[in-house]
Parts: sequence; structure tokens; C-alpha cells
Amino acid sequence: MSNLPKGGGFLFGQTNPQDIFSPEDFTDEHQMIYTMTMGFVTDNVLSKMDELEAKKEGLNRELLQAAGELGLNGADIPEEYGGMELDKISIAIIAECMGRSGSFAMTHGGQTGIGSMPIVMFGTHEQKKKYLPGIVTAEKIGAYALTEPGAGTDALSIKTKAVLSRDGKHYILNGTKQFITNSAMADIFIVYAKIDGDKFTAFIVDGDSEGLSTGAEEHKMGIKGSSTQSVIFDDVKVPVENLLFEIGRGHVVAFNILNLGRYKLAANALGNAKFALELSATYANERKQFGTSIANFGLIKEKLAEMAIKTYVVESMVYRTGGLLEDIMHSLDTSGDDGGQVAAKGIEEYALECSINKVFATEVLGYVVDEGVQIHGGYGFSSEYTIERLYRDARIYRIFEGTNEINRVLVPTTLLRRAAKGDLPLEEAIEKLKGEIAGGILVREGEDGLVQAAKDVFLLTMGAGLAKYGKELVKQQEILGRLADLAIRAFAIESAWLRAQKAVANEGGAKAKLKQSMAMAYINSTIGLLEYSAKETMTALAEGEELANHLENLQKLTQYTIRDTVALRQKIAAAISETGKYEV
Repeated sequence: MSNLPKGGGFLFGQTNPQDIFSPEDFTDEHQMIYTMTMGFVTDNVLSKMDELEAKKEGLNRELLQAAGELGLNGADIPEEYGGMELDKISIAIIAECMGRSGSFAMTHGGQTGIGSMPIVMFGTHEQKKKYLPGIVTAEKIGAYALTEPGAGTDALSIKTKAVLSRDGKHYILNGTKQFITNSAMADIFIVYAKIDGDKFTAFIVDGDSEGLSTGAEEHKMGIKGSSTQSVIFDDVKVPVENLLFEIGRGHVVAFNILNLGRYKLAANALGNAKFALELSATYANERKQFGTSIANFGLIKEKLAEMAIKTYVVESMVYRTGGLLEDIMHSLDTSGDDGGQVAAKGIEEYALECSINKVFATEVLGYVVDEGVQIHGGYGFSSEYTIERLYRDARIYRIFEGTNEINRVLVPTTLLRRAAKGDLPLEEAIEKLKGEIAGGILVREGEDGLVQAAKDVFLLTMGAGLAKYGKELVKQQEILGRLADLAIRAFAIESAWLRAQKAVANEGGAKAKLKQSMAMAYINSTIGLLEYSAKETMTALAEGEELANHLENLQKLTQYTIRDTVALRQKIAAAISETGKYEV
């Protein structure tokens, strides 16, 4: 593990383009999984979307069972328990393809992610043997019961209680959970409760337990085809052998599961964004106004190009992160009884990147579907057109698996915590940068220079924050949010450029031209946003001579010559219109 990049380490050094994973590195097996999963979604889910949205009885279970026959429910589950135990790239591919399946992506995610991964990572051999084979085939449906009416983001404040029975054979659960996916049909619930009112603990609860009931279906804005209900526990007896992991350490289970969940959600968002772009490009080609296709209008071209650019950046980030996760899995020995916990610890190394992916991908999805509706005009507001559903479905992505606000706070606070432990050279990097700035203006030439500038802008702004607040910086959410945006965009900028550079080296400049154009357009149109955000943040951190010094240093970091992004977008739009879909 010592040779692997540290989580968050991208901010403190340069990465060789050949060291990242990108979709161009898909193996034949990866391509086969992509084709198979896309075929399943198109033939089995999209063809039945009206019935799914109308909550046809038994359809979700039927679809999960069909997915199980193809092995799509067991990608993360060891072969010993009936699963496929695929690599992390394959898992991202499945999540991406499932993204375009609308509400079924939530049903499937509840089954294969939060509804089963706690058992995979933290269950005993007996628990895995009892529950996981049924998850793989969808004979058993899983659900995850953490959120409560008064405890969403603040998960540790849950009120559900567990008390050991007098004979010591059961825990008695009482409480209510809210917004629980798959609740109407779940056979297995991962439930969090406080033993004796204070020890936050995870349990596996059978769906047919006496005293367990569910409320009415929630009437949701989007993802209407998935089941979302409250779950009530009224003196529910849970066998002591169904306690998951350790008493008082349910937070370890919950937070580790969220890391992988956030990463998969980013992949879901990527699949959705590609679908929205495909629908929009096709519509723009077919729709005629003033005697020509609206795809020929400049402002429509800009929309299609920007949708494609941002989708390319998300794709670059998601598979770069997938490569990191896969590499760390290869470095670990997960063969022992605690193999799942070892894997969880490995994934935790890149918790920061998982949060970055989740925030960026879900907000890009929001942008892409919004522009998709705009391209469709009045028809985009009609439920007869698929883009209307995509628009509604996309909104929840910024809320679940930890709101984007909490994930933003996690990015800089994780960096600060790891730096305090000596895992990341944050203060050293800030001091080194100050020395370089003192030496004169740092002129940034080309995109390589702008990638470094993005990281340096973050470091300079973080330094200003630490100078004012020190350890108390973790309490300043407005500043943390802006620092997060700087770090997120730095990762986005670098990921897009590294992928383009790798493609140029491996495929040649002509074949990689579109990737290079997308990366250039994104970097050149984003660096100014970073500069403005840094200025705004520094103005909140200092005043007078100190502020003037901060702003002067920032100006020294952001001397560059911008490219013609309008021309770049015109070329990108032409390529998208020609194929009618996202294809780089």
C-alpha cells in the first residue's frame, strides 16, 4: 500500500497520466459486462418504465430476479456465497449502466449496495452464508434502515432503541425509520439502533419479524417506481446472533458503507447524464425550426457541447477513482475471516475522492438534465418525453448517500484530519508554495500549468483559512464549502487532463482530439471560477494589508493565456450531433 497514492494526495504532487485508469483501458470482459448490463436495462427495464412508474405489483422483484440470473446482483459478493466478486471497474460499469434505469437503479442499489454490503464487509461467516446467496438471486430483497424522522444527516442522533431480553437470546427493537428504499418488499433489513439508548449498533432484521410493519408509500417527486416507506419496530425480537459487527460500533459499518455507496452513486449519475445527452442530441437533430435542425443553432450547440464536456469530466473522475479502489484492493489480503473489514478499510483510504465524485457527478447530472429539458423546449415539460422523468429523478441524487453539503464539509475536514496525523503534507505544501510565490510571478503555460494552478489556488486559500482560524477552521462551514469546491474542481480538472494526455500518448493526437478538446474547454472555462471563489473566500478571511497580500499572491498564481473555448465547443457539438450520443 505504501506505493499507492494517498487519499487526497492528488493535491500535493503530480500524477503520471499512464498511472490512472480510464474507460479506454476497459478489458474485453469489461466491455462484455457493459454490453450485457446495457442490454438488460434497455430490454427489461426501459421497455417497462410506464408499468414501473405506476408501481405494478411484483415488477421490481421480477426485475431484480432477472438481474440476478445475469449475475448483476452479486458483483460485490464473494463467490463462496454465490456472488461474482468482480473488480471495482466492473462494479462501476454496472452502476453506470443501471443509472439510466431510473427508479430501478435505486431498487437495485438498495439490493446490491447498502442493503447487502454491511453483511459482506462486517458480517460473520454464518451471517453471510445465511443471507447473501438469497441477495444474489433476489430470492431475498434487502433494505437499509438508518434514516429517522428526526435524524437524517445526523445519523448518530437516532432514537431507535435495542434492549437485551432477560433470557439474553434477543434484542428488542423499538423505533421508526423513514424514507427506506425497498421497504415494501424487503426480506432483510440492515437496521441501526442504540443498545440501552447509547451504543450505536447495527443489526440484521428479518422482514417477517413480528412487530415489524411499514407505512404508506411516499408520494415522491421522482424515482416513483421504487418503494419508499417508513418502517416501524414495535417490540421486534432480533436474535443476538443477528447483531452486525460489534456493539457500539455501528458507525463504523454505516460510514464505511457510505464511501462505496457515494462512489456507485456517482457512476449512476454518469449513466443518467449520458442518457440525457443522447436524448437531447437526438431531439436537436430531428427538431426543425426556421427551416433547419435546431442542432445547427449556436446556443443549442453550446448546450450540447457543455453537457458533453461535463459528462466527460465525470467519466474521467469516476474511472480514475475506480482504478484507485481496484489498486488498493490488489494490495490487501482479504482472504481471512476479517477480509470484508480489511476491504472496507482500504476503500476508506479514498473516502475523500468518493465524496468528491458524489458531489461533482450529481451536480453535473442536475445541469445536464436541466439543459436537456431546455433543448426539448415545451416538449421537455411533457411527461410523454423521457427527459421530463430524468429531470425529476435526478433531484434526489444531491440528497441521499449524504447530502452534497455534508460531503462538501467532509472534503476539507478529511484533509485537515489526515494532515494532523502526518498522512498528508498539507502545511509543508502551503509553506513551499509561499516560497515559490515570493520568488516572483508563476506564469502558467498550457493546461499542465493550469492543472497545477488549480491545486495551488486551493493550497493558498487553505493557508489563509488556517492562518485565521487554525484548528477552529472545521467549524466555519461557509469557508469549508468553498475550499471543498476548489479541491473538487482541482480533481476534476486534473482527471480530465490526465485522461486526455494518456489518450494522446496511447492513441495518437488525431484519435484523442475530442478528449483533448473537452479537457481544454473545461479547464480554461473553470480556472477563472476557481480564481473568483478564492478571492471571495479570502475576502471573508482577511482585510486590509493582509487581504491585499493574499490577493496579490493569488494574482501571481493565475497568470495564463486562455484558449478560444467557443471554437472548442463548436467542434465538440459537431461531434456529438454527428453521432447523436455521447461518444469520445
